[in-house]
Amino acid sequence: MTLDVQMSSADYAMTQREVDMLNKALSAGKSSPKAELGKDDFLKILITQLQHQDPTNPMQDKEFIAQMAQFSSLEQMTNMSTQFGKVANLLNSSEAQSLLGKQVEVLDGDQALTGKVDQVVRGEFPLVMVGGTFYDLEQVSKVIE
Repeated sequence: MTLDVQMSSADYAMTQREVDMLNKALSAGKSSPKAELGKDDFLKILITQLQHQDPTNPMQDKEFIAQMAQFSSLEQMTNMSTQFGKVANLLNSSEAQSLLGKQVEVLDGDQALTGKVDQVVRGEFPLVMVGGTFYDLEQVSKVIE
């Protein structure tokens, strides 16, 4: 029994993109320590402060309220960042869809290929089909009238 397993060009392009992003994230993590504190870190600091405060001189209400306000602001900024990411994905999908039927130049390694966009795959990583092959939207270098 022979098992022939092949990926479609869309699946291959999407898998390659995910692998590249993972490799970038891993290499970024190795090169520099974590520079930002997240909401979990903030909560750990706050709990540590509360556990180790001087019982004869406890944390004042104003200080506690100020720290809770900072935590609330941090959480809202995190939520906004997530929403901005969703908006960016939607804009990328719309941009890819607007290329449907247009002539484009696609960079594939060292080669520049020109052709008409025949199909678009929407999603987190939009793909455009040029000449029967799917390419990542970031590979499109020119749109030709």
